[in-house]
Amino acid sequence: MIKLPQTEEQLMEYIWELEEAFAKDLLEKYQDPKPAQTTLATLLKRLAEKGFIDYKTFGNSRAYFPIIKKDDYFSTHVNKMVESFFDNSALKFASFFTRKSKMTKDELEELKKIVEDQLKKH
Repeated sequence: MIKLPQTEEQLMEYIWELEEAFAKDLLEKYQDPKPAQTTLATLLKRLAEKGFIDYKTFGNSRAYFPIIKKDDYFSTHVNKMVESFFDNSALKFASFFTRKSKMTKDELEELKKIVEDQLKKH
């Protein structure tokens, strides 16, 4: 799965959040200065061509919705990062992440519970 440019990834974040949206709904998600309507239309066209979104037509309007799930998109890129920067070792990545991120004690405890739950499943 390709890595989207930042502008397209930002738009995908809004589409994932809204689940289905018209262009006007998407424009409202942007902070000022908002992109021009034509810019948004171009980004939507690119995302559709790349197979990330599709749309339903209602008269002259289109309701856009994601085809690619957010988890699938980001897990692909995290896995590539683990492969490229951490010798394909999830353990090295997890060690780096827990040491270098600014996780609070509560967040680390929650992460510990997630790991324990995964251990029970294996």
